[in-house]
Amino acid sequence: MRNDFRPYFLKKLHLRLQHLYVNHFLRPQFESLGPQFNFMQPWHVELFGPGIHLGNHATVIATSDNKVRFSVWSESEDTKGIFVGDACLICPGVRISAARKITIGDGTMLASGVYLSDADWHDLYNRVSMGVAAPITLGKNVWVCDNAMICKGVTIGDNSVIGARAVVIDDVPENVIVAGNPARIVKQLDLEKELVTRTEWFRREYRQIYYGFDALDRHVLKDNTILGYLRHRLFPGKGV
Repeated sequence: MRNDFRPYFLKKLHLRLQHLYVNHFLRPQFESLGPQFNFMQPWHVELFGPGIHLGNHATVIATSDNKVRFSVWSESEDTKGIFVGDACLICPGVRISAARKITIGDGTMLASGVYLSDADWHDLYNRVSMGVAAPITLGKNVWVCDNAMICKGVTIGDNSVIGARAVVIDDVPENVIVAGNPARIVKQLDLEKELVTRTEWFRREYRQIYYGFDALDRHVLKDNTILGYLRHRLFPGKGV
């Protein structure tokens, strides 16, 4: 869609419905969910199993062709679940599957198609067994790029970046960029440069962010009408 032809009140209604959907249908499935969140198309978010925690200021984006899935399933009583920190970004197509424990630090960003799995889900020799499982830990402010895979037993240090389509089978230290299959260090981050994190951004400026986006919507959508919106829905054109 080139332009948003919805009137301001219609967009606000849509945002309100998304918020109500999360609280009514998704919150009961989470073990815990922070009070301030932003889910986009939450009806395409799926949860399975107990012990799924999502921190405050979470942004979760899902689409009909790229659902977001959190799943906890295990044969063991030692399973802890999925723990996602504050101010994390979860993009379309992300899958997080835990047989033991997956921990994601504050401010971490998971791009489209990222997959985290702490188990093989089948043993090499016993194909009806879940196989070996080992916890995954992502530090604070980690950035995992499109379609990367984080395998069982991996720990990723604070601020590190995982390249697109990387397959991470070994631990990654802090402040590095890794890429490839299997992933290897390709660059060190410059520690002299200021690192602006999602955690600090939300902590300091949450109200300004909310009211800023609301003011922008009011300005951009102020001339839109219901009739104009329906016309563009039924007879889409390039518009202006």
